[in-house]
Amino acid sequence: MGGPAAPKREIRVVSIDDVAANRRRGGDIRTILSPATVGSTSGFMGTLRLAPAELVTEHWHPYSEEFLFCVEGAITVRLDGREVSLAANHGVHIPIGVKHRLMNDSDAPAFLVFTLGPLAPRPELGHVDTEALPGEGP
Repeated sequence: MGGPAAPKREIRVVSIDDVAANRRRGGDIRTILSPATVGSTSGFMGTLRLAPAELVTEHWHPYSEEFLFCVEGAITVRLDGREVSLAANHGVHIPIGVKHRLMNDSDAPAFLVFTLGPLAPRPELGHVDTEALPGEGP
């Protein structure tokens, strides 16, 4: 009884060490589970490490909401100009279109996990930068 068997799909396990760090916007950002690494179709997940005084420049997502969870340390998140503290074991939801900047203004490193979804129609449409990237201007 029952319907046809679901097609078998490849299940991939990806380590944080399997993906290169993206430091373009600041910090050590690693997109671990994504369309490129596991063939996901609805979103992606990654990690962020911020050393003391490090930041991720302000940007927003026109198609995706973001879920950000602080595993270790603490950071300040600026959301549409309003600063909120995000300590270890706390998370924040960043709705579609909300400008956000992440800053480690503590004396200890911070480690965070993030997810975004749904996916933008094309990867280059996923982020809109609203301030100069590190090393790219005033």
